[in-house]
Amino acid sequence: MGNRLSNIVTRTGDAGTTGLGDGSRVPKDHARIEAIGEVDELNSAIGLLRAERSLTDDVAQYLLRIQHDLFDLGGELSIPGMKLLNEAQLQWLEALIGQFNADLPRLKEFILPGGSEAAARCHLARSIARRAERRCWTLAATQSDEERGVAPVYLNRLSDFLFVLSRVLARRQGGTEVLWDRSRFE
Repeated sequence: MGNRLSNIVTRTGDAGTTGLGDGSRVPKDHARIEAIGEVDELNSAIGLLRAERSLTDDVAQYLLRIQHDLFDLGGELSIPGMKLLNEAQLQWLEALIGQFNADLPRLKEFILPGGSEAAARCHLARSIARRAERRCWTLAATQSDEERGVAPVYLNRLSDFLFVLSRVLARRQGGTEVLWDRSRFE
């Protein structure tokens, strides 16, 4: 594992480049750095959601595990060729989606973000997950399937989970799902 930061101000990035975990330097707007930044923002958004006091302990623990996965993903992205996310993490997420989605009513219309504060935070994290996924696919376009790993697919499933969780949280907290009103166009 690399060195831990003890000196935060290094000035090494002042010329518009940043260091990767393998010691190489790339421009700060490189596709890899864009992906790392989006995953970091997503992790922060999930941290904000996890700070919601109304969450049950099980949901808070699931979100904490996801935060650890995202930290692994950031590490994976920072060291070209490194693989830290695996198929088991992806399968766990898929099982979690099935578990949370099992008791939800079937959707007949699109849902607008909101419903309760926790659900709204969940929707925000979901939209950031979609952006992080897009940035990982941009990076993946420059990689082989083996180099890509499961990262973009994991982020896709994570956004699905956050959508399902937003529905659950809206219902648990006495809120309502705000449905898109298509009649406005009729």
